[in-house]
Amino acid sequence: MLELAQEREGHQALREHEPHLRSALDWLVAAQDATPDDGISRGYSFAYSTYFRGRGWQPSYPETTGYIIPTLFQAAVRTGRKELAARALRAAIWECEIQLPSGAVQGGVIGQGNSPAVFNTGQVMLGWLSAFEQTGDDRYADAARRAGEYLVSVQEPNGHWRKGNSAFARHDTTLYNARVAWALAEAGVRLGREDFKAAAQRNLKTVVALQTVSGWFPYCCLTDSRRPLLHTIAYTVRGLLEGGRVLEDDQLLQAAMRASASLLKRVREDGWMSGRFYPDWTPAAEWSCLTGEAQMANNWMRLHAITGDRQWLEPVPRVLRFLKRTQNRTSDDAGLRGGIKGSYPMDGEYGRYEILNWATKYFADALMRHDNVLQGSVREFVLA
Repeated sequence: MLELAQEREGHQALREHEPHLRSALDWLVAAQDATPDDGISRGYSFAYSTYFRGRGWQPSYPETTGYIIPTLFQAAVRTGRKELAARALRAAIWECEIQLPSGAVQGGVIGQGNSPAVFNTGQVMLGWLSAFEQTGDDRYADAARRAGEYLVSVQEPNGHWRKGNSAFARHDTTLYNARVAWALAEAGVRLGREDFKAAAQRNLKTVVALQTVSGWFPYCCLTDSRRPLLHTIAYTVRGLLEGGRVLEDDQLLQAAMRASASLLKRVREDGWMSGRFYPDWTPAAEWSCLTGEAQMANNWMRLHAITGDRQWLEPVPRVLRFLKRTQNRTSDDAGLRGGIKGSYPMDGEYGRYEILNWATKYFADALMRHDNVLQGSVREFVLA
């Protein structure tokens, strides 16, 4: 396939972040316009993908639309594109409209049923909290409150969430729900709910208890917990570091740092990282999970912002340069132009032959964060 061969060769990586950021944001705009509602398309299938047959835009994805909302708000400020904030509000209202009576958010994309999903519920909470922060509109606070009450109601006494994981996630491999705990902790502080904070603490303490000395997490992958995806490892790290910040718990932050330090050593000089890792942090894949790389760039920059330690910034320029080389900014195909793929090469195991909205979101977040670092700005956006 000629297009696949061209993608393998790589694309121009500019030193400036702005052209790459603009293209990524334009892709997210196109992904929202590609759906019949105000959600954001899960992604674009480049060929016969692991998720959808054929080529084209996929249906709206409530989970990731939720955590793209804070990205769009931040991008509106960063770029002066006010329409991005309007799009964020459209997405937030849409999420309110499709919230399940229980307070949960459905698993999967629109059209795949209404099975509630713990992880998805936590991710959309971040969007509602961001919309509430931006507007003061109580509808978003109420949606986040109902979601939080659902999460508390289905949590097990030991802090795990094994019920309410829908048909799209294994119930026994969900330590990455640490990111749900982060959302619950944020809601606890912002909405004055001590029960939310307590539930977040229970989950995160359980995660820390299962972490190995080297920082590796068992039971932390959608598909193979023996060699978890960088994507879900990064989810877990972010949950711990932000949960530690919100709950003022240094043990949680230290756990995030252990994993982040081990991964920092696994970045090649060209910015490439393995898409999966074994328990001793040796690479377990010959392809890169681009989503996970973008997430870890954000995680390292968040650790720098929280701790002031510049060691966390060391791998970020290399990773961003690598990600830029995978971004096609010149294609005539709007579904391919500007977005970030699931894997590099495109036929890698994660998001095979797909451009993913969450990969593109994390790439945009990382570019905006790194610009702040380069400018010496103390401004930071914590919900994205």
